Amino acid sequence: MAGNNLPVKVKIDNVVKKYSGRNGEMVALNGVSLDIHENEFVCVVGPSGCGKSTLLNIIAGLHEPTSGQVLVDGQAVSGPGPDRGVVFQQYALFPWLTVQKNVEFGLKLQGMAQDKAEQEAKKYIKMVDLEQFAQSYPKELSGGMKQRVAIARAYAINPKVLLMDEPFGALDAQTRTQLQTELLNTWEKEQKTCFFITHDVEEAIILAQRVIIMSARPGRIKEVVEISIPYPRTQETKMTKEFLDLKNHIWSQVYQEYLAIRK
Repeated sequence: MAGNNLPVKVKIDNVVKKYSGRNGEMVALNGVSLDIHENEFVCVVGPSGCGKSTLLNIIAGLHEPTSGQVLVDGQAVSGPGPDRGVVFQQYALFPWLTVQKNVEFGLKLQGMAQDKAEQEAKKYIKMVDLEQFAQSYPKELSGGMKQRVAIARAYAINPKVLLMDEPFGALDAQTRTQLQTELLNTWEKEQKTCFFITHDVEEAIILAQRVIIMSARPGRIKEVVEISIPYPRTQETKMTKEFLDLKNHIWSQVYQEYLAIRK
């Protein structure tokens, strides 16, 4: 369990994000503060439009906060960087590159020599069990396989923090379950700090050490739920009373926020 005795890897400090629209100013995030510790797996849940993806994009350096800041290892985030790997729901693979070349891409951007980049890419392609598809192109892969390539590519650049925005959201239930298991196995081996957005409460509980529940817009942290279920977690874990109690509690909190939007 990643307790508070571990160093803070990501510090979200009173982040506010406002947008100007046709109907005037819209507040997407309103004073979000959170410490994420080294090697910790955090999942974020909440209704659509509550600012989950906006927050991830600010941590990634893709968006700037209106006020407040995000620090990674004590350094203020001022743009994208190799210390943060991002995996989106859309696979964002280069269709003209093979699996091998897609995974090598970020390594070459970092200036890694070709032979070393090849070796590193092969290591992470093996990690996601796609060795036999290394020379395939994205159009020849299933949705689940494409997402595994995207995860391998994110891991290959050896980021300190892995940011994942509903990476399994578009997949069928069986593939999703398989990738949850693979991701947990990989996280336990690689020990990355993970910030994972999902709409699926079960997915959040099976993966995370803490689940962050966000309120309806303007996005704020409503509650932080500790998940004390020991790892390794399996699909059987979902049948336990502890899991079901957590699921009922988190879902009821999220559902209250859905209702707030509809009023």
